[in-house]
Amino acid sequence: MSACIVGWGHTKFGKLEGEDVESLTITAAKSAIADAGIAPADIDAIYLGWLNSGFSVQDFGSSLVMNGIEELRFKPATRVENACATGSAAIYQGANLIEAGHARCVLAIGVEKMTDTPPAEIGPILMHCSYVREEVKQGCGFVDIFGDLATAYFEKYGDQSEALAAIAAKNHRNGCDNPLAHLRKDLGFDFCNTISDKNPLVSGPLRRTDCSLISDGAAAVVLTNREMAQSMDKAVTFKSRSQVNDLLPVSRRDTLSFEGCAEAWSQSLAAANVTLDDLDLVETHDCFTIAELLEYEAMGLAAPGHGADVVKEGSTNADGKLPVNRSGGLKSKGHPIGATGISMHVMTAMQLCGLAGDLQIPGATLGGVFNMGGLAVANYCSILEPLG
Repeated sequence: MSACIVGWGHTKFGKLEGEDVESLTITAAKSAIADAGIAPADIDAIYLGWLNSGFSVQDFGSSLVMNGIEELRFKPATRVENACATGSAAIYQGANLIEAGHARCVLAIGVEKMTDTPPAEIGPILMHCSYVREEVKQGCGFVDIFGDLATAYFEKYGDQSEALAAIAAKNHRNGCDNPLAHLRKDLGFDFCNTISDKNPLVSGPLRRTDCSLISDGAAAVVLTNREMAQSMDKAVTFKSRSQVNDLLPVSRRDTLSFEGCAEAWSQSLAAANVTLDDLDLVETHDCFTIAELLEYEAMGLAAPGHGADVVKEGSTNADGKLPVNRSGGLKSKGHPIGATGISMHVMTAMQLCGLAGDLQIPGATLGGVFNMGGLAVANYCSILEPLG
């Protein structure tokens, strides 16, 4: 694979007053282009990853970035969407275009503005990422799908509340070191593990601290081919990448197996000719703590039902054998849906270039990214390394 990440931009994630989709998109794009050290005119194509689905009245956004970067006028621009994996979809479309020989430089942007939406409307909007015909019920949100998942897991393998609390505490502890994170607060295991007025049950066994944040933000990357990347100040290449889509209805799948996630990891590791033992870090999709637990099992860190063993061993902690979500993950960094996949790739690229600051994992040279849309429906897995 010849596509490389050669520059990036990333706004802070959080409740960003005075910002909208347009301003966030432009800010991230300008930063990425400047970081790559190229001129806007060098961009051959643009992909915008943006779910929207009702968060914003403006719904046609592929050209919004041109309002702030006029040199991009008349460049082909396309908006893509694949639920919570929308950002990775934008990156993969750009990489595919480069590897097909139709572009030399591509700008991939991910964005979402969520916090202006009344809380009562957020759940129904996110349920558009489910199989609406069967799964939408009055008063239910996406948390209920994962709440049901956690309930089923607990019924099969026993109460895993402590493991989920440990995952939440780990990711919040990591997020304290990330200046771009939405919530930079070490909540601690005891708080995450205790049901209280400030940490109530939300759905099934999931507490508030088991759920990712409603966030605003944008991230962007500049992609180019290997030949051009050789002359750039920094470059991270895809050792492999895979996209695996599973059936949409929950009723037609064994959701505890996270089969799409497992298949994506299997394909990417095989294509890269590496194993999990070769990886120095992973950024994985912790929209809910039960998701991260199941992803441990799907990627092969633990056998089915034994994800909690990984947590108890501390192997995914910042100082563990395979740090997972050193950025703070969606739990602490935030989850502006369209931006998430690109943010995960940016955080990993920063690690591999030694530019992660207080987040830096010493000597990191190989990183994995897993970004998921829906309940393990749209699955993207990247293995990244510095361009040699």
